[in-house]
Amino acid sequence: MLAITHSAVLLGMSSAPVRVEVQAVRGIPAFELVGLAEASVRESRVRVKSALAGVGVDISEYRVTVNMAPADLKKTGSSFDLAIALGTLVALERIPAEALAGTLLLGELSLSGTLQSLRGVVAHLLAAKQRGVERVIVPAVNDAEASLVDDLRIETAESLAEIVASLTGGAPLPGPSRRQHSMVRETLDDLADVRGQSSARHALEVAAAGGHNLLMLGPPGSGKTMLARRLPGIMPLLSRDEALEVMAIHGVAGLSPTEGTSVERPFRAPHHTLSEYALVGGGEMVRPGEVSLAHRGVLFLDEMSEMRRPAIEALRQPLEDGFVTVSRMKGVVTFPARPLLVAASNPCPCGYGLENDGVCGCGDEKKRAYRQRLSGPILDRIDLHVTLPPVDVRSLHVREPAESTATVRARVEKAREVQADRHRRREVSTHLNAHLGQRDLDRVCRLDAKCRSFLGDLIERFALSARAYTKVLRVARTLADMAGATVIRKCDIAAASGLRRLDREDRLLRVA
Repeated sequence: MLAITHSAVLLGMSSAPVRVEVQAVRGIPAFELVGLAEASVRESRVRVKSALAGVGVDISEYRVTVNMAPADLKKTGSSFDLAIALGTLVALERIPAEALAGTLLLGELSLSGTLQSLRGVVAHLLAAKQRGVERVIVPAVNDAEASLVDDLRIETAESLAEIVASLTGGAPLPGPSRRQHSMVRETLDDLADVRGQSSARHALEVAAAGGHNLLMLGPPGSGKTMLARRLPGIMPLLSRDEALEVMAIHGVAGLSPTEGTSVERPFRAPHHTLSEYALVGGGEMVRPGEVSLAHRGVLFLDEMSEMRRPAIEALRQPLEDGFVTVSRMKGVVTFPARPLLVAASNPCPCGYGLENDGVCGCGDEKKRAYRQRLSGPILDRIDLHVTLPPVDVRSLHVREPAESTATVRARVEKAREVQADRHRRREVSTHLNAHLGQRDLDRVCRLDAKCRSFLGDLIERFALSARAYTKVLRVARTLADMAGATVIRKCDIAAASGLRRLDREDRLLRVA
């Protein structure tokens, strides 16, 4: 008898349907698996045979042939075990074929028949809902992830035996538990801990309000890392849809989900020695890199000037387009990649090039070469460039705390609501000023004659590129939103230009 079941394979962030055809006939014992299956899929023959024996089914007298269609699509991973095992049982007429009609089967089997944890469950379920799948069976250990997806009939099981019993007249399989998913904000480091650095705190607030990328340059101990780690706290919570998207990416990467739904923005701070593949994605089974794992959150690249040049340059596409396309011999996959980039760097090899006390021993040529490790195209893609002076030790003894994370976050949320309102009214195509396209800029960044003249002088004086020009406009729009202004003012343009220190003609870093 020919049996047909349904499963799926992950292709980057997408889940492609796979039809599993199983034919079992008496004859010379064999278990053939065709359909461009990778080694991990071919090994399912051993797991399935042992799991079937655990439910009292011996296939040693049968010739079992499994075809996985479409045949030109590479099958990777271990999510097909359940579909193959249940398809074999249908082919042997141990369970009725109609019991699996319209059902997507996802799960890896152990030798005992227990269902193991599966990678990318959220991505599979979201794609299944879009395809109109009627029912999905997933491992019970993936209950937390499965419970995030609404409007889809999802059933969980701990073992193959439990599923077989349910399909042959036993108790129905349970659905995922919803009890643990309260959208609660986590406790993060407070911005009130930061002493001094008022200009950097202001730049951090502007970055959070408009979604602008930020580069901080300063000597060791000036607070760059401390500030970056407090950025997620002043950003609004993730919406449920955004949280699902983030969890789907992390699931595809094989990261274990936390209990419940995290609505906190992800924060990724990889070591500066990471490769370009670790940053943008890659590997034998292509998985998302750090720039995608930080999607909707913050990607903090400390010591950016010490990073490998190929890794830095690999950021060009995601910073510009909001996604990264990874091409490999086995295929092309695309991952979302829209983090808020926060980069930190020293001004020179010794780190003290901004001070005037003679501590820095780097010559002008060495300083220039160090700064040139960050190419012009990369700097153009970073909206805000700020320098941090050494922390005044006296400010560390001030007992009165600075503004707290909650206070700053309230202002950020207010500015973001202004931007969201423009998007709802369809004035612009995006929620954040940092992602405004040219048509959006023409609509919401109109300048009067004085502002146009002033901006023209800035462009000529500092030799701004076309991209840097649009960055200034976007930041100016954010500053106007933060001030409650409906139009961009001359002071907003001046402040936006002042927040791009590296646009100076000689590219030297100076404290304004």
